[in-house]
Amino acid sequence: MRSASGPEFIRRGEAPANAPMLAAMELLGQRWVLRVVWELEPGSLGFLELRRRMGNCSSSMLSERLQQLTAAGLVIKNDAGAWELTPAGIALGRALSDVWDWSESWKSQQS
Repeated sequence: MRSASGPEFIRRGEAPANAPMLAAMELLGQRWVLRVVWELEPGSLGFLELRRRMGNCSSSMLSERLQQLTAAGLVIKNDAGAWELTPAGIALGRALSDVWDWSESWKSQQS
């Protein structure tokens, strides 16, 4: 959970490098980033299969997001040439599963 000092970081406008949650929000808020993690959560995928699952995400955008996620330590290209989540990416995937559960509950409340 958030620490008592969490909201102060936002009010003070501290740089994301000094505020991990803001840095994470900056990365994860980019279009397609969470979708890549979501698609890789069940297991590794080659680029073409990942691209197919991403719908209307272009190949160049997917390449860019994979580079960013690699730099962030969330995905790697394995020995077989497929993309997979790192331990940090797996932990994020588990967090997304919690968001999935929340969204299902929220959706049923909207009906």
